[in-house]
Order: sequence, then structure tokens, then C-alpha cells
Amino acid sequence: MSASPQKAKAGAEKLDVVVSAVVPLNDLVTRFEFKRSDGQDFPPFSAGAHTVVEMHDEGRTRLNPYSLMSDPADTSTYAISVRRDDEGRGGSLFLHRKVSEGDQMVITYPVNLFSLDLRAGKHIFFAGGIGITPFMAMIEQLERSNGHWELHYSARSPELASYAGDLQSKHPANVHVYYDSKGEAIDLEHLLDGQPLGTHAYVCGPAGMIKWVHDTATAHGWPDDNVHSEEFLAPQPGKPFQVRLCKSDLTIDVGENESLLEAMERCGVDAPFLCRGGACGQCETDVVESDGTFLHRDHWLEGEDHASGKKIMPCVSRFVGKSLVLDR
Repeated sequence: MSASPQKAKAGAEKLDVVVSAVVPLNDLVTRFEFKRSDGQDFPPFSAGAHTVVEMHDEGRTRLNPYSLMSDPADTSTYAISVRRDDEGRGGSLFLHRKVSEGDQMVITYPVNLFSLDLRAGKHIFFAGGIGITPFMAMIEQLERSNGHWELHYSARSPELASYAGDLQSKHPANVHVYYDSKGEAIDLEHLLDGQPLGTHAYVCGPAGMIKWVHDTATAHGWPDDNVHSEEFLAPQPGKPFQVRLCKSDLTIDVGENESLLEAMERCGVDAPFLCRGGACGQCETDVVESDGTFLHRDHWLEGEDHASGKKIMPCVSRFVGKSLVLDR
């Protein structure tokens, strides 16, 4: 097999990989490890990066982003950890039920939308559930550079706290774990008040936790630039709608359980993406005209962009109405 990467649509590069290990961690979370199919090392990545995993599921292609949790210094292996979501759109179920060691797959080159700010004097991490994954790589990177960090990790129970035991064993002074089942909770206000000047906070977890950390930090005078978060939004189902694509000269139907981006890809449209979760801005598309209501669900566009009706993020947002024409 050629050592050069595949060229994906819209300029993104993809890598042929083989699943080198499938490791169940608990009832909900499994780690998947990959090697390059050509035997070469992976491209280097910085902690906080993600890859998009391509899954071919009974005639449907799923492309889901997952944080790389492996050591950035070890380019022989990429690893992700995936929480099974029985109520989700099927990506996590595909990985848990249909992927085995030795399978050939395709993933994208890493993209980092949640990087460490190396100017910080200290890094404080807040993780909720599967949100622990990017911090695994961040901790490895900071340990190698003698960075100053601490982790506060909230999990439902000890049985579902992926990697908590390993982290506490390796870094007993830095790692603090809180279990909902024991009535434990992060004392966020106290923690944010007690940090030295120049500390940066990072949060990855459920939407409510992310909002809580941002709102509390703002209330306690933290600069916005010192608070970092990552949340990939899954496209939500909705009423089917039709869209006209000017440049492609196509009219396409968007199904109830697919995103606008997925519908465009299904119809052969060269649509750009990096995160597929409403965070990176890569798929931002201009609206030529519309008669209806936008359901904006992204983290990228500003409020005035949402209100203008002139832009949409096809990866997560939808439309309800008579007509929609896009400059795509």
C-alpha cells in the first residue's frame, strides 16, 4: 500500500489504518487503537486534537469526531475512547458492535480545536464522563515538559470512571475524582478563586458542565481567553426539508435522521469539514435566499449571524420552511 495519504474531499487528508486493539474499559466505554496500514508512523499531533473516523454501516457512511487520547510523543499509535450511546445516531454503536481488531478503517489527519495554551503558568482541567479523553493526551504532554497542572474529574460512579484509577495511581497529588453515586461534586467556585495569576482552565464534558464552568469563571473575573472548552455537537433529528445548491446545480432532500452536511455528501457534493460538530467553522455556508426558520445549533457563528439568516453550519443546523437556497 502506498505510503502517501489518501486525498479526501474538500482538501482534507485521510489515513488508511488497521484496528490494532479493542479494549473494553467498563460497561459503556471502549478504547480503540489504530496503526497505519502502510506500517509508517502517524503524523505528529498536539494534545487536544481529534480525528474523524469513517464508518461504513449498511450502505450509510458515518463520519464522527473523537479526541485522540494517546501520548502525542508516540506516533506509532493513535487511540480514541468511545462511550456507547444507545440513544444516539449509531456511530458509537457501530464501533462497539461491529469493529474488531484487525479491521481496516479510514480516519482523518488530526485537527486541534482544543489545544493547550503553553503561555499559561498553570493548567486546571475539568472533565465530565467521556470528556476525560483529551486530558489524557494533555497530561502526557505536560508531564514531558514539566508543566504545572491539576485535574478535577466528575464521573457517575467508580465503575464508569474511565482511567480514573490509572490517573490517581500515577499522579496522586494532581488528580481529584468525584462520584455522583457518592454525592460528591467539584467545588468549582473555590477552585477558580484559588488559582494563581496566569492559570488557564479547560473543560470537556456535557453541555451543562461546560456552561457551568464558563459562567462561573466569568462571574469570578476570569478572562474569556483563559477558559477553553470542547464539545462536539451531534446533529439532531428533525423534519425533512429540501435545499437548492446553486454552485452544484442540485436540489436535495435532507432526511429526518441526517444532517444537511451528510445529505450533501450523499449527493456527491464536495462539502468541507474538520470537526462535524459545529465548532470549527470549516463548513460555514452562505445563504442565498430562504423562506422559513433556521434551527442554529453550532458554537461557531455569532448571534448576529444567526439572526441575519445569511449563514448556516450544515454539520449540525437545520431549516424548517418553504425554501432554502445555499451558495454551495
